[in-house]
Amino acid sequence: MEITAFLDRKLARRFRTYDSDGDGFIEREDFTQAGERTTKAFGLADDDPKAVRFHSMLIGLWEQLSSVADQDHSGRISIDEYKKAFANGLLETPESFEEGYVPFLDAVMAIADEDGDGKLTVEEHVAWTGALMNLSEADARMIHDILSGDDELMPADALLDAIREFYFSGDPAAADNWLLGSLD
Repeated sequence: MEITAFLDRKLARRFRTYDSDGDGFIEREDFTQAGERTTKAFGLADDDPKAVRFHSMLIGLWEQLSSVADQDHSGRISIDEYKKAFANGLLETPESFEEGYVPFLDAVMAIADEDGDGKLTVEEHVAWTGALMNLSEADARMIHDILSGDDELMPADALLDAIREFYFSGDPAAADNWLLGSLD
């Protein structure tokens, strides 16, 4: 996969959302802390089946990412290692993307979609994106408005489409590029 200047900016933004402690590296602890913040934001006990599943998915995501990206086997991933993993085909196709992201998004929805209707209210979206990825409330509200349209509820499939387009679209004008807020 060619890392264009535009994709480079998107990957740098995504890296910052993974780096919970802001130390310039992604580590297993970043995933653990993000999981704890997220389940706590929704009032789930550690042994709640939804919390257990979510934590397991996060650790699986970390293990997959580290197996591909942690080239020096240091137990942490630098921004350069992260970008190189994408250049080497971490997400080669939209189909391979879905294999990894659909189960994770299902685990997120099981926690964040409190009434189980398959759609997120703005409050639910703000809570999970803030807890998991440290998105600001203003960015989360803007993204929710873009993706929910007139319904004011964001369907899970709209979120999946936006995540897919974030990684695969080269169109700087596409709204999905705002998925994580400003790219700057």
